[in-house]
This record gives sequence, structure tokens and C-alpha cells, in this order.
Amino acid sequence: MNLDAEQQRILNAMRDGATLKAHRTLDGAKTHVLHPLAGPPETVSSVAVDALKRRGLIASNMKFPAAVYRLTTSSE
Repeated sequence: MNLDAEQQRILNAMRDGATLKAHRTLDGAKTHVLHPLAGPPETVSSVAVDALKRRGLIASNMKFPAAVYRLTTSSE
């Protein structure tokens, strides 16, 4: 499986306990923020998150205004 550095970093952070959330505003804008167990939250690329979703490696609970992603058991 070929993941770029950011995709791998996101998965590693989630494996280590970080929470990945998609924050939406009322006008529909979306940002993805990685919330580690220690340290400040970090905005990550929506392109990287979308690629992980397409591969079935993460899934969302589809909640508004902040969807939470989880790791899946899928392996490519």
C-alpha cells in the first residue's frame, strides 16, 4: 500500500490515540483537524483525509458540525 508521508502520519497519530475531526461551518466549509493526546491540534490536508477515506482506512460518524473519524479494519 502506497501512502504519502502525510497520510502515514495521520494514520500513525490515530493509532497512537489522536482524534481526527472534520469541522464544518454553517456555510459548508470543512477543515480536518488532528487532535493528539498531548500538544496542540493541527490542521491536516483534506486531500490526504479523502484519500484515506477512499481506501477504506478511515470512516466518519457523519455528525454536524464536527464529524469524528475512526480507523477501520480494512487492509488493501
